Amino acid sequence: MNKIKKCSKQVTVTNTDWLISLLGNHDKYIRMIEDSFAVEITNRGELITINGESEETVESVRQILLNLIQLLERRITPRSMDVMTAIKMAKSDRLDYFINLYEEIVGRSADGTAIRAKNFGQLQYVRAVNRQDVVFGMGPAGTGKTYLAVLMAVQAMREGKVKKIILTRPAVEAGENLGFLPGDLKEKVDPYLRPIYDALYNIYGTEQTNRLMERGIIEIAPLAYMRGRTLDDAFVILDEAQNTTIAQMKMFLTRLGFGSKMIINGDQSQIDLPKGVKSGLIDAYNKLRHVKRIEFVSFDEFDVVRHPVVADIIRAYSKDPMIENPPRREENESSTTVNS
Repeated sequence: MNKIKKCSKQVTVTNTDWLISLLGNHDKYIRMIEDSFAVEITNRGELITINGESEETVESVRQILLNLIQLLERRITPRSMDVMTAIKMAKSDRLDYFINLYEEIVGRSADGTAIRAKNFGQLQYVRAVNRQDVVFGMGPAGTGKTYLAVLMAVQAMREGKVKKIILTRPAVEAGENLGFLPGDLKEKVDPYLRPIYDALYNIYGTEQTNRLMERGIIEIAPLAYMRGRTLDDAFVILDEAQNTTIAQMKMFLTRLGFGSKMIINGDQSQIDLPKGVKSGLIDAYNKLRHVKRIEFVSFDEFDVVRHPVVADIIRAYSKDPMIENPPRREENESSTTVNS
């Protein structure tokens, strides 16, 4: 890269350990930032210099470094994911909310590790679930919707807010004709519910999860088995909701009982229903988006927590919108701090 110095700004880091953590092993984090912005970053002693053609770009990079220093001040050592999150939030003009991600522990994994929101979309999602009893999470795969939903359900159970966790999803992409599959009900639906099992095993541990399932405290079942039930004092999660029909979605939503919460997750760009069958998720958005006590949270490619190229793939495939007036985040609500 040519050394262009139309604009130059500096960041001073007097703590040697912090400087090493900020630069990354073999300047790994600096390279990540340079690959994402048209800047050149150099380090001499305690001085980090940012050079670039655009003052706005140089200032964005300086703010990324300052935010990462704030993590170090909180005794949190930045990792690759933290740096990438800061980069994504800077690119989407949401860097002001970066530190908010670390202000609340959403839950803990089986080994006690604290789990926090990893991006702006997840932060909004957690806030919405804290505010409302019915929340829709809409957006691409890899944004952590399922994992966060299960995590919040487990946390609600641990705090005694609910007595039961119910996890469901359409058992097959184009319907629920399970009778032709081998095995009992559990064996029939397990392949389709694997992401939910993976989340539970990470949060509760395998033995505890299996024990709670045997006692009926955690229930995992295909969507068809929700018909006719009233779900009181339960945390209910519907995954892959884009593959529900309108009738299935209405049936599911009307199961909500007293003392319960519902989360409905889906990716409107991955509908596998037969041609001519309208998605219950899209229909619910169009009908319920103005209903009080129901909240829709949208995720986008900036919220993907997988390999960075996944965001580029999602962006390329999102040229053809699937929803009329897709949900937008209310920026005036996003400035509030997450309640701990």
